[in-house]
Order: sequence, then structure tokens, then C-alpha cells
Amino acid sequence: MRKDHLDPAGFAALVLFTTVLAGNQIVMKLTNAGLSPIFQAGLRSLLACLVVLAWVRVRGLGLGPFRRNFWPGLALGLFFSIEFAALYTALDMTSVSRASIIFYTMPMHLSLAAHFLIPGERLTPQKVAGLVCAFAGVVIVLADRSGGEASLLGDVLALVGALGWAAIALTVRITRISEAPPEAQQIWQLSVSAVVFLAIAPLFGPVLRDPGPEHIWLMAYQVLLVASLGFLAWFYLLKRYPAATVASFSFLTPVLAVFMGWALLDETLRWSVLLSLTLVSVGIVLINRKPRARGNGRARAAATPPT
Repeated sequence: MRKDHLDPAGFAALVLFTTVLAGNQIVMKLTNAGLSPIFQAGLRSLLACLVVLAWVRVRGLGLGPFRRNFWPGLALGLFFSIEFAALYTALDMTSVSRASIIFYTMPMHLSLAAHFLIPGERLTPQKVAGLVCAFAGVVIVLADRSGGEASLLGDVLALVGALGWAAIALTVRITRISEAPPEAQQIWQLSVSAVVFLAIAPLFGPVLRDPGPEHIWLMAYQVLLVASLGFLAWFYLLKRYPAATVASFSFLTPVLAVFMGWALLDETLRWSVLLSLTLVSVGIVLINRKPRARGNGRARAAATPPT
């Protein structure tokens, strides 16, 4: 049943979902100790693709015409590969706090691109204010090079990951892949990236570092709770609740990730990190908030699954 407001069950589900996403940043960094970043990303994509295909088969869902969706689907997969190759490698080099703050500036990049490429998506004063806040947050966190946790290359790669994520959303918005079911869009991303990652992983050093039994559970977290079932949960929430409200909850993910990094990985909560986190979070809320009179917010938010 479609609802026009967020009820307690929806609020709890969104808080739980954003907590799972924030925990994913921690899990990715921990898994890097056992598997190389690129190989880890490929394994995640491969296993998650199999889970989504099984879901499609059990539910009897269609995936749309293959030939019609081939080129935009391939583009989705390549942008997905760029996004997660950059993010996994960034988490191998810099702190979860810094990577998460920079990575979740994606709405800033998407809004800028949409202003020029999508009719009717002009920047409003509210969005401009959000862009300024988010941009200021990125400048602050990049400018602070103190402490052993800071890696300029890692920070830049997190930014590349955000750009890749924005490119995925933009591809869905401006190509015919937008007509394909969300499961089909995810399968394109996962299948193409699995091939790319597993093919190039040996070029970046040994694919196995120091694997242990704990890495099985860490991979299960990524595959089941985020990349496959998490994706399906995201679209269920978009179908049930107003999309602008669902999308605005994304500001919680970097907030929770920063404090999880502090609590679980003993990362330092510097003033620059807290200030940039505040600015980026405010920017995300301002950019995602849609006027009630505009009824097509659902389609826009649905284009950016947080996997």
C-alpha cells in the first residue's frame, strides 16, 4: 500500500537501512585485509548478481529487451565498475570517515550535471545552498592533511567513486534503460562489473592477502545485506513511501559511518571531519528535498540505489 507520509515502521526501516549502508564502509575496509580491493569488489558483484537473478527467477519478473538495453546497460556496468574500483581502493588508503564524507557528495555532482543535461532540472536557490554546503565540506576535509589517516590519493579516489555513482544515476535518467525494471538495471551493473573486476584484479597484485573465516561473513554482509537484498529493500521503500523522504535519509549514512569508524576502527574525530560531515549532511538534505507540488520525485530518487 502506497503511503503519502513516513510512518513509524518506515522510519525504523530507513534508519536500519542507512545503518547497514554505513556499516558496509567498515566491512569493506576490514575485508581489504584478507582480499585485494578489486578482487573483493568483483566477488561481491558476482555473488550479488546470482542472488538478484535467483530473485528474478523465483518472482517470475521480466528484465526487458536485451538488445534495446545493451548499450545503456553496458554504460551502467562500466560506471558501476569505476565507482566501486575507486571506493574499495580509497578505503584501502584512507579512513572510513574521510571516504564516506566525500563519497556521499554524489547528490552534489548529480544536481550539477542535471542542471545542464536534463530539462526541468534547473538549480533552485535551495539546491544551490545545498551545493555550497557540500562543496565547502569537501574542501575542508581535503584541506586537512594532518594525521596518519589522511591520504590525498585515497580522498581523490573517493571523489572519483562519487562521480561514478552520479554517472550511473544520470545514465538511468537520460537513456532508455530508465524503462527497464530496477532488477534489470542492477543486474547490468553487477554482471558487467563482475567481469571487469575479476579480469583486472590480478593486475593489482595478489588477490588474496591474509584471508580468514571472518572474511566469509564480511563478504556475506556485503552481498546479501547491501548489494542484492539491500537494493531490493531500497526499491520497496521507494514504492511504499514518498521518494523525496526516502532519499533525504541518505544524509544519515555518512554520519553513522563516521561514528562507526571512530567506535570500531579507532579513527580520530578531528574538528575538520565533524565540520565537513555537518556541511555535507546539510547539503544532502537541501539537494534531496523536493517541493510537494512536483510529483515525479519518485523516478528521480529511484535512479540512485545506494549500493
